[in-house]
This record gives sequence, C-alpha cells and structure tokens, in this order.
Amino acid sequence: MIPVMSNSGSGNQGISATLPVVIYAEENEKTEEELIRALMMSHLTVIYIKQSLGRLSALCGCVVAATGSSCGITWLMGGGFPQVASAVQNMIANLTGMICDGAKPSCALKVASGVSTAVLSAMMAMENRCVTSVEGIIDQDVDRSIRNLTLIGSQGMNETDKLVLDIMTHKE
Repeated sequence: MIPVMSNSGSGNQGISATLPVVIYAEENEKTEEELIRALMMSHLTVIYIKQSLGRLSALCGCVVAATGSSCGITWLMGGGFPQVASAVQNMIANLTGMICDGAKPSCALKVASGVSTAVLSAMMAMENRCVTSVEGIIDQDVDRSIRNLTLIGSQGMNETDKLVLDIMTHKE
C-alpha cells in the first residue's frame, strides 16, 4: 500500500489528475516549477468541474479528473488559454456520459480511457483542433460546455444512477 493524491475525495480521481501530468513532465524534461504549475492547473480544473457536479453522480469522476490532466498536459506542451479551453471542449465532446458503477477493476479501465483521451485532446488542441459549438453539448464558451456537462451529470443522469444501483443490488 502506498499513499495517493486524492482529488474531490477520490484516490482514483487523484491518480487521474496527477500521474499523466507527472509522466508527461518527466518524459519531456520539464522543470519542477513547470510540473507544480501543471499539477495545480489539473487539480483546480477538476475541482472547478466537480463543484458544479455534486458529491454523487452517475457520471464517471475519473473522466472529469482526466479532463484536468488534459489541461495540465496542454499547458506543459506550451498551450495558452485557447488551447487549454480546446482540450476541455474535446474531452467533454468525447467522454460525456461514461457512467460510474463503483467497480474498481472497471474503474481502472475508465481511468485508462480518460487518460488516453486526455493526451489525444491535448494534442488536438495544440494543433488548434477543437470540437465546435455546432456539435452536441459543446458551447462556444468553455464554461458553458462545463455547465452542460455538469447538468447532464447532476440532473440528467439521476435515473441512470438509480438504474445502475438497482442492477448492482439485484444480481443473481
């Protein structure tokens, strides 16, 4: 057993918000200050999203945490606010709706999906490629896209949460 950095009360979310940023920084020989700044961006982004989502949601928290990682990685790649906002938009467009079923092995798979999408979203953002407001729940303003994501997670997935719990408690 080793300690992990948690985020919003979750070790898996902490891992998702931390380790991809650390690995990217190490592999690209970033300074300690750059790493610290990128980690702060990652964790604060996750907290910003989670504060509108609420404590419990059927929406996978690791995907939200990977969105933070995408921001930190984009910044480490040399991105400014436009690129970081694009990375968030790409993450929301790609992974909104992934459910949390509380199962640890499947959670690890969701972490892997979130992290790989975080890197893809960062790379796309650095190439100025972003899902536009013509598509789905994405808005021109990144804060509105985050609001759309959290509305889906906090209100829209209420029935999903009940159904997931029902399935889990009635297995034969």
